[in-house]
Amino acid sequence: LPCSRWKRGIFAVPPHKYGNMGTMKTTLEIPDFLFRRAKSAAAQRGIPLRQLVTEALQEKLKTTSQEKPWMKHLGKLKHLHKERKQIEKRVEEAFEQIDREVWH
Repeated sequence: LPCSRWKRGIFAVPPHKYGNMGTMKTTLEIPDFLFRRAKSAAAQRGIPLRQLVTEALQEKLKTTSQEKPWMKHLGKLKHLHKERKQIEKRVEEAFEQIDREVWH
């Protein structure tokens, strides 16, 4: 594709080095039960299976590219570092004590 067409804004997406990559045909191996469920769900929605798979992939990729839900809580207890160290010290001290009844 001529570079001048890209520069003039004729194309909304930059051309791929292998040509226009609008859609791609591929083969997927999925379990039979999953295929039947997907086919049924597509039929219930009145859409082709390829549209259901495309939408499902888009949704999955959107959520996995964002921060994982549990990650937003990571580090929130950092301010309790001093308290955690005190607890660890007390636990270690407790385990270092010998219970004479157990060991004799």
